[in-house]
Amino acid sequence: MTTMGAMADSTTASTSTHQTLSLGTGGPRVFPLALGCMGMGAGSFYGDADEAEGIATIRAALDAGVNLIDTGDFYATGKNELLVGKALAGGWRDRAVVSVKFGALRGPDGAVLGYDARPAATKNFLAHSLSRLGVDHVDIYRPARLDPAVPIEDTVGAIADMVKAGYVRYIGLSEVGPETIRRAARVHPICDLQIEYSLISRGPEAAIFPTLRELGIAATAYGVLSRGLLTGSRPTGARDFRAHLPRFTGENAQKNEALSQRLAALAADKGVKPAHLAIAWVRARAAAQGIAIVPTLGSRTRAQLADALAALDVTLAPDEVAQLEAAVPAGQVAGTRYGAAQMDMLDSEK
Repeated sequence: MTTMGAMADSTTASTSTHQTLSLGTGGPRVFPLALGCMGMGAGSFYGDADEAEGIATIRAALDAGVNLIDTGDFYATGKNELLVGKALAGGWRDRAVVSVKFGALRGPDGAVLGYDARPAATKNFLAHSLSRLGVDHVDIYRPARLDPAVPIEDTVGAIADMVKAGYVRYIGLSEVGPETIRRAARVHPICDLQIEYSLISRGPEAAIFPTLRELGIAATAYGVLSRGLLTGSRPTGARDFRAHLPRFTGENAQKNEALSQRLAALAADKGVKPAHLAIAWVRARAAAQGIAIVPTLGSRTRAQLADALAALDVTLAPDEVAQLEAAVPAGQVAGTRYGAAQMDMLDSEK
């Protein structure tokens, strides 16, 4: 493993020398890491978090050159978009490539009620996102999941209408499989697919990444740290959605603890943090997959952001990639990445 300079101890220490990547053929150019905002603010998927710190973290990321900012209109039932909008106010908007997911239906109690990606609903969701974010356009707009009742051509066609009208710049997808990706791309160019990808979630390598390579589409990889499983983080309470995920519960949690311990031991030997190795592995695998892969990190604080940025100073040689994969084999992870009902909704798993 090679460390390229001293590890960053601030959010601006390791950014200036890193080249931007193109999100697909003709897509926007973005920093090699993206910031996911799902865990920020009140009512987040990980429980309440300080809104002011979330806003400060987004601005620190933009200051450091991180321009891809990801949110969803259903995160905290709209409050997350309001938080992002506050962060972008006052002259910050022009630095950001704002990515928004839509389509998930939420009840007043926070329950997920299904998905709606009908053309009229798509345009309605966008109107409310623009209002909450306080912007006149969204850079990348994507359905959060495939709506089984709506052809993907109809959904992408509706977003394409919004591209023509100037309300959207680029179209992305999330958690869909090869056939859906091909059908969508016939309607309008797709810049990227948002998909879970990590040392222990390597499913996209089989058929999804080859499809992206063929079509000139990038990947924005979330879950790079497996929601903290790889770094020893555990659910903080019932309001932390990880408390209800198979990999974090019961015997699965105990079995998976061994994986995080192996990664921690390897990181200690290398003189870096486990998160650095997990992020560096994803970036190293991009060359092997032949596509641009941008890890999307859910940093909730400026300290976590600085830690993520420090991972850019870590590169892995091929033998070190193999060593990591042998120490933390994907085949040994216990439990699926979502519960059974959610797994059934994932077109990417079919």
